[in-house]
Amino acid sequence: MRRFIFNECQTDRKPKQIKRIMKNKKTLKKILIAGGLAAIIGVGIILYIIFKPHRDVQSTPADFNLTASEIVTESLENPNETNNKYLTEDGDSKIMAITGNVQSINEDSEGNMVVLLKDEEDKAGVECTFTEKTNPHAKSVKVGEQITIKGVYRVAASYDEDFEEYGNVIVEESDIN
Repeated sequence: MRRFIFNECQTDRKPKQIKRIMKNKKTLKKILIAGGLAAIIGVGIILYIIFKPHRDVQSTPADFNLTASEIVTESLENPNETNNKYLTEDGDSKIMAITGNVQSINEDSEGNMVVLLKDEEDKAGVECTFTEKTNPHAKSVKVGEQITIKGVYRVAASYDEDFEEYGNVIVEESDIN
């Protein structure tokens, strides 16, 4: 008899519990679906950012055509304004074609060629760092010749008061134009 009463009590409660459980299951199902969709969208955005094709600097037209002296003078007079002019917030800095006299040719720690364009009267120059793909083009350059190099602007020239020396304008992803 005790068992029968227990079963009767359970049957009285079941419809309310079932409704509550079913309502909770529906809510949980909606939350899981929304969370799954958010996760799929988030993964999609991350994959897009990671595998987004990089712009081809050499096939893109130059935004500015300058001489090495012009960009150095502009940088030394007002480096912040120069950076604001040639750097963009999205990371795609301006592409520039810079003409100047080759003062030196070196290799950086990663094996990339670095050509310094600098006139005798300038306090600083323009360091143009080539890429693994464009390094062979830099090897044909000779010190003293005037060339035009196309690349992406990174840093303005500056003066370091502590060391009393000038820093060069930095241009990366360079190639001979």
